[in-house]
Formats: sequence, C-alpha cells, structure tokens
Amino acid sequence: MEIRETVREKYGQAALRVHSGGSSCCGAGSAMPGSCDPITSNLYDTAQTSVLPEAAVLASLGCGNPTALAELKAGETVLDLGSGGGIDVLLSARRVGPTGKAFGLDMTDEMLALARENQRIAGVENVEFLKGEIEHIPLPDNSVDVVISNCVINLSSDKDRVLREAFRVLKPGGRFAVSDVVTRGKVPESVRQNMLLWVGCIAGALDDYQYVAKLAKAGFDGIEIEPTRVYNIEDARSFLTGQGVDVDAIAPLVDGKFMSAFVRATKPKTCCAPGCCS
Repeated sequence: MEIRETVREKYGQAALRVHSGGSSCCGAGSAMPGSCDPITSNLYDTAQTSVLPEAAVLASLGCGNPTALAELKAGETVLDLGSGGGIDVLLSARRVGPTGKAFGLDMTDEMLALARENQRIAGVENVEFLKGEIEHIPLPDNSVDVVISNCVINLSSDKDRVLREAFRVLKPGGRFAVSDVVTRGKVPESVRQNMLLWVGCIAGALDDYQYVAKLAKAGFDGIEIEPTRVYNIEDARSFLTGQGVDVDAIAPLVDGKFMSAFVRATKPKTCCAPGCCS
C-alpha cells in the first residue's frame, strides 16, 4: 500500500476510535492501553486543554506543542499541516484572536469531520478546515504568516515537496514552526525502522542534518532544531519486545538518537525564489 494511503487509513481509524470514546493512539499506545506515553503525553497544559472539547485532546497524535513555541501574535494567519482532530488549530485561533485566522489542512475525511465538530463545540469562528494533501497546499502564494505542524511532515514520502509548499504559502518574513520526529546519529536500518514505527506509527523521520539541508534547499534561512523530548530504550521496551526485538542488545545503538524536536525556519523578507514575491 502506498505510504499516503497507509497514513490515511491509520488516521481515519484513529478518528473513528475517538468518535467511539477511545484514544487515537497507535504505536506506544498498543503497549500501554489508554495512553500514548511518553510520546504524546503531557504536551499541553491544563490551561490549554480546559478550553477545548475532550475529543480534540483525545485525537491528538502529535509529538510536541508547536502552538506554545511558535510565538503566535494577534492578527496573524496560521496554517496547520496535517491538522487531525484540530487541537493545534483551535489553540492557534485563540492565540491570534478574532482579527487573525487559523487554517487546518488534512486529507482524512474522518479527521476533518471530527475537527469541524470540535470547532462547533468550542465555538471558535476564526477557523477553517481544508481538505487536501500537505504536498499540495490549497492556498495561494504569500498568504500565511506561520506554518505549524505536529508530527506529520515525517509521515510524507515527499518531504522536499512539503517544504517547498510551506515556503510558497508563507509571506516574506513568515515563520515555519513545527514539531516533528528527528533522528540523530547512525543507527542500523532495521533498528531505525522499528524505533520509528514505535515513535510515529509509520517510519519516515529525517536525520537532523537532512532536515536542515532540505529546509535550506527550499529557500528557508534562520534554521534551528531544538530537541524537546529525547526517547530512550526503556520508553520503547514494551513495544519493541512485542516486535521480537532484543531490546538489551540494541540499547547502545538507540539511546539519545530518536527525539521530538521543534524545527524553526524563516522565509526571507526579500528573495528571488518561486513563491517569494507578492
């Protein structure tokens, strides 16, 4: 099955689980019923989740909290790539206020339906959920101030296209501010794939240096990668044991090399690349 269809199926199933009163978790959640800890737990504080529908919180499949780190300002337009159940879109909408706007983009019908219902329950009006793929963003050039995403870009099979599209829709001086899974250092491929299946349900994370290179190639500058949660072998022990992996044998190859990170970059205020000029 093509990666895109695999992602669509998994995220559709996650939305349906939330509709039926369960958790959206995959990966670690299979080893720890009712929890996706330590990847998706404790990412949002009570002040944030208390103003959101429970289903928006349950549907979170992220690995970070980009809305807390993106320094959103009143009146800005924000785009969330792979918006899922809408938690980061709804939080962003509150941060930018009634003079701003938050778009959520998702390709999964079940997640879009869940997100729109969460918007209705939350009573947030400055939000619009769009159907589409993050490789083909249905917005014009130079139309948003900030692009956020929460553990979704790593799932794309064409990350270069995603980053070019993010660059295109950002206004000059606009900000790329995403949470994503990143790897650091050399790990045997078989071990890497098992760890990434645990971290993100579907393997596909970039090494940190690859992420920087791809952002620069797309035209971004001011690129920074800030680790926000580093995973160790004990975090993944239950899942990996269930996959028939000798956890103790691979421990030295894994510890400290898989992480959630906050990735920052800026579209230059003046440049000659496609999508730069208004």
